[in-house]
Amino acid sequence: MSSRRLIGLTLCFVMMASPLAASSASFTKGPTITAFGPVADVPGVVLDETSKFRVAFDVAEASEVGQINRRLESAARFINMHTAVGVPLENIDIAVVVHGGAAIDLVNDERFGGVNKNAALIEALVNANVQIILCGQTAAYRDIDAKDLLPGVVMSLSAMTAHAKLQQDGFTLNPF
Repeated sequence: MSSRRLIGLTLCFVMMASPLAASSASFTKGPTITAFGPVADVPGVVLDETSKFRVAFDVAEASEVGQINRRLESAARFINMHTAVGVPLENIDIAVVVHGGAAIDLVNDERFGGVNKNAALIEALVNANVQIILCGQTAAYRDIDAKDLLPGVVMSLSAMTAHAKLQQDGFTLNPF
């Protein structure tokens, strides 16, 4: 194939793909978790109601100061994008395993030392039946007690234990 033809074909593919690129303005929240998890519509992509997902997210990075944790919000995005294309919420089983610096994003305002911007996100995730699991080893290292945790957050022996148990239960690990 001539280089001229190759360049022409490449430009054609780039121009055809351009409308698929979504601007930040095309992202909307919902339909399931309405306050979090903005997603873009991808025309032509539909999953039927028989699709099932069991996905574990691993979150170790704390949120930026005064912001919600984007890694935690990924669970809301996963739910919203899949329910938007036809997957029933009852077919989506999500677990979020938290360790490291992100542990602070799971504590109440008193332990946080101010308003924890992640509290409403955690509440929305828990209300959508997402398991929020804190590494017990991280909690011990960071002096976080069960009484410090936001409602619905549970503690595991460790993040490693939580992931091993989730894998045994058929969960896949979502690669960020």
